[in-house]
Amino acid sequence: MSTTFLPCGEYHESYREDHAWWQTKFIKAKMALLMLVLFVGIPLVADSYWLSVCNQIGYTALGALGVQLLIGFCGQVTLGHAAFLAVGAYTSTLLILEFPWPKVLMDWGLAYPVSIFVAAIAAGIWCVLFGLPSAKVKGFYLILTTMAAQFITVDFVITQYISQIGGRGQAFSLPPGTIRIGPWVIDSDLKVYFMMIVLVILFTAVVVNLLRSRVGRAWVAIRDNDISAEVMGIHVVRYKLFAFFVAGFIGGVAGAFWISNLAAISPEHFPWFWSLWLVGVILIGGVGSIHGTIFGSIFMVVVMELLQMAVLPLAASYPKLLMDFLFIKEAAFGLAICAFMIFEPNGLAYRWWQAKNYFNLWPFSY
Repeated sequence: MSTTFLPCGEYHESYREDHAWWQTKFIKAKMALLMLVLFVGIPLVADSYWLSVCNQIGYTALGALGVQLLIGFCGQVTLGHAAFLAVGAYTSTLLILEFPWPKVLMDWGLAYPVSIFVAAIAAGIWCVLFGLPSAKVKGFYLILTTMAAQFITVDFVITQYISQIGGRGQAFSLPPGTIRIGPWVIDSDLKVYFMMIVLVILFTAVVVNLLRSRVGRAWVAIRDNDISAEVMGIHVVRYKLFAFFVAGFIGGVAGAFWISNLAAISPEHFPWFWSLWLVGVILIGGVGSIHGTIFGSIFMVVVMELLQMAVLPLAASYPKLLMDFLFIKEAAFGLAICAFMIFEPNGLAYRWWQAKNYFNLWPFSY
């Protein structure tokens, strides 16, 4: 039997082989095909509308990646993660519009890349501040403290103070040509798509490598039983706060990325429902699975787009449907969560794992 793709014919002679990401030629070929589809296939066949849908998927995946790290791998429940996306978005925007950058950095198009990094650091630190209660509380009480992050950050600090900087009112407009990376002006859905793909791949790789390290093993130990983890010598508070920092850092990058897709930014882009949405993404995709973050993002965005397509033809006869689509969307979100909790509690990632194992172990899949 061929050993090209069947795990039953594979064996490893070193730890390096055992820990390789892609352990067979078949898997390497699949990943090469995936990269070809992402970087060549989709840009060639997708129009502006579907590129914008892909960008929404990428933004959702970046935001949900931090939530997955906190809930799925460290066991720290969060219901206010949209606040940290908002911190990243507003920090990056203010740095671009208000900070007196040296002319050489402006000429080289480095203002936006530097602002992304600074925004990520700011969001990470802000996330740690609201993660401090995790040293004393957990479960329901931690949920309340993370919800406080949403209301304090977005509804109070950003809406009442940050949004008023420069006398702009509520929205910061981003003039054309503002978002640049070197000579590359990000002014189309296609360019935003390429930046999104690079960011999603980069931070997925970062999180996966963290989870394969001593830090990731400590997070999983804390998730499973924090008392046992402390007895084993793990500094529980330190690792919890580091998890909050990494989650906030990724959220800051997601927010800073999303301004490239907006003509103007306002607090309405970061409602509390978006925090719930990100939690729903990992519940549907699969808690404790990186694949689940991607699958959940694709499912949630595509299903809502298809729902909107179904509502549009009916809007001619029932105009109120279009006006009430936000409520229809929220109802569909709730029904999807209930359905998955009842019929597929392990999420889409579990089904993917089953399908993959069936193929890899055939004809001995039983």
